[in-house]
Amino acid sequence: MKTPAWFPQSFFARTLWLVLLAVLFSKLLTLVYLMLNEDVLVDRQYSHGAALTLRAYWAVSGIDREVVAQASGLKLLEERDVPIGEYHWPYSDVFERQMQHELGPQTQIRVRTQASPALWVKAPTLGEGWVEVPLYAFALRGQRIWSVLGWSFGIGLLSTAAAWIFVSQLNQPLKRLVVAARQIGKGHSVRLPVSDTPSEMTELYRAFNQMAEDVEQAGRERDLMLAGVSHDLRTPLTRLRLSLELMHGDSELAEEMIRDVEDMNAILDQFLAFIRDGRDESIELIDLSELVREVAAPYNQQGEQVHLHLEPMPQLWLRRISMKRLLVNLIENAMRYAGVGVEVAAHTSTDSSAPYVVLSVLDRGKGLTPKEINEVFNPFIRGDRARGGQGTGLGLAIVKRIAAQHAGSVELRNRPDGGLEARLCLPLGLLLPRDAA
Repeated sequence: MKTPAWFPQSFFARTLWLVLLAVLFSKLLTLVYLMLNEDVLVDRQYSHGAALTLRAYWAVSGIDREVVAQASGLKLLEERDVPIGEYHWPYSDVFERQMQHELGPQTQIRVRTQASPALWVKAPTLGEGWVEVPLYAFALRGQRIWSVLGWSFGIGLLSTAAAWIFVSQLNQPLKRLVVAARQIGKGHSVRLPVSDTPSEMTELYRAFNQMAEDVEQAGRERDLMLAGVSHDLRTPLTRLRLSLELMHGDSELAEEMIRDVEDMNAILDQFLAFIRDGRDESIELIDLSELVREVAAPYNQQGEQVHLHLEPMPQLWLRRISMKRLLVNLIENAMRYAGVGVEVAAHTSTDSSAPYVVLSVLDRGKGLTPKEINEVFNPFIRGDRARGGQGTGLGLAIVKRIAAQHAGSVELRNRPDGGLEARLCLPLGLLLPRDAA
């Protein structure tokens, strides 16, 4: 939603405007409360009214005094009938000061707020004797306390909700930036809009967009350079192989050189596979078990070299070619370092709240040290010290990248009875067609 033209464009102005709005809203609710419950805060006015009633009571006599007493609930008492007063701050002080101000400094009062609340007043300036004045307001004071608490809670709750909404709006550009940064880290192309953001964030968004463009341009140039180098090297390698095949001298030496050329071609293939990581490949709903059988079939033509243990699993949204490359790399790695006893197992795990598919490639090789397990997923790093062999060190790096593109993870584990397990975990229902970018 586009920001209106009249809305402040800077964070300072927005914060000031929103805080003022929240304060005014809170004050408005407070004013409404005071208008509806002003009697809670006007004990002095109640005392003033009681003093006026006492003046009227002492100003008349006879039947008129009885009428005033009956209408206002006043009672004339002897001092022996007046109970001992209770002190309740601040009510006792308010009544005493107000009565002495209204009826004279010699005025005495006694207050009781429990049971039947009442005020006993002796004003020598008006007449002898004590007069009992009922405190009807105190009979409802408990209800008013709950009313005060309710209004206070309501005002606080509404003010907090308003502040939460305002702060959420202010934080929205920062959250958008966090999400975009995470998407960039995953290799997606992201651009942030600069038209509807605060002025302070506009420059930051522009800098982020420029950074994203620079990163993508550097990646394109890197891919182009590596692809060009790989392509240019294939031509002399092809000519070299043809020349070696035409050699009539040492056939054994020629065969070794041909194998070297083939190894160099394989290395170039690994480089191309690494830079062409399948990010642009479309995804499709695939039966992972069938895909594993398809990949393992060439290895089992001359006998079962790869043993399959596949349980029924739901179909997944996958990039077919990328996933086949991942499986081939794991199986080739296991066969290169173990030779025999390679197994591929797959099942659905429900150990956590989010179900996922577990695909394991197991071998009976020498395994890896803990340090090597943490390093072999980095490009150009091989576990040669423990397992020996040749290669570019890109196979597992490619596996890790493909797993991340499918919101999954891959790890290596040494098996208790010898060998290594490469475990791939793919979440169920997380990668949907709209997520493929």
